[in-house]
This record gives sequence, structure tokens and C-alpha cells, in this order.
Amino acid sequence: MKEFAYSVYLSEIVFQVKIAQRAANRLPTDPGNFDHIEVWCSIQSILVATGNVSKILWPISKKSKKRGKKLRELLCIDENNIIADRNLRNHFEHYDERIESLFEGQSSISFVDLAFNPFKPEKWQIPKFYQRAYNQVDRILTFRNETLDLKEVLMALEEIKMKCSAYVL
Repeated sequence: MKEFAYSVYLSEIVFQVKIAQRAANRLPTDPGNFDHIEVWCSIQSILVATGNVSKILWPISKKSKKRGKKLRELLCIDENNIIADRNLRNHFEHYDERIESLFEGQSSISFVDLAFNPFKPEKWQIPKFYQRAYNQVDRILTFRNETLDLKEVLMALEEIKMKCSAYVL
């Protein structure tokens, strides 16, 4: 692949990281008065932008795997980087399927969605029927029993952006 193409990928990574960072800046840390819709808009923006970076660096198609590997090598990105895992993003992206699977074969179910909880995740005691929950103090996002530390994601994105900056103006 031509060097110019790699610089286009690196520029796109920087752009996506900036989108995630701007969204993160809109997230409140005070569990007091805040706009719930804005919080979930920001979370979704972070997840989508992070997913876009992940797809550039860890593509699914066989045709693109070589490109992803070369970019990861160029940027010295570990294979186990938190950005590589798109699982929680997929829960949000394919939420319709998650709802469907939740209610399959169920005559009744307890259901809580878009919850906020200011306590530490280990103290949450989140029941399995919580769909999406966000700890705005610690910036921990939860889908059912899976969690994602948005602080770690944002730090990994910043590190990747800095590495890209060495190659992109």
C-alpha cells in the first residue's frame, strides 16, 4: 500500500480520537444536575469513534488484515490494546438484537435501562437485568454484566493519537 494511503488512515485515526475526546469533555463528573440525553449522546459518540479506530487497526476482512497489522506495527500498538475489543460498542450498535435476545422466551422480565450510579463498580451490585448503566464519577460503562472503563479507553486513544502525530501533520 502506498505511503499516502497510510497517512490517510493515520489522519482518520487522529480525527476519530478528537471526536471521542470532545464527547468525553461533555460528560459530567458531578452526579448532580445534568442532561441525561447529552450523557448518552456523548457515550455513544465515544464508542462509535473508538470503534472506528479499532476497525482501522484491527479490520475484520481478510483483505484488510495486512493493512491493520502494518499500521499497528508502525505505531507500536500492542495486540491486546483495549481499543481492539469492540464488544461493548457492539452492544450499543446492535441494541435491537440485544433487546430481542433478552425477551426471547420470557413471559416476564425485570428491566432497567440508562441507569446512573455514582458508586464504584465493585459496589454496584448491578442486577443482570440492567441493560445500560453509567458510573459518571468513575466513568465506568456497563452493559448487563460487562464493564468498560472509559478513562482507560480515552487514555489508549490519546496514546494512539500521539503516535499518529509523529507521521501526520
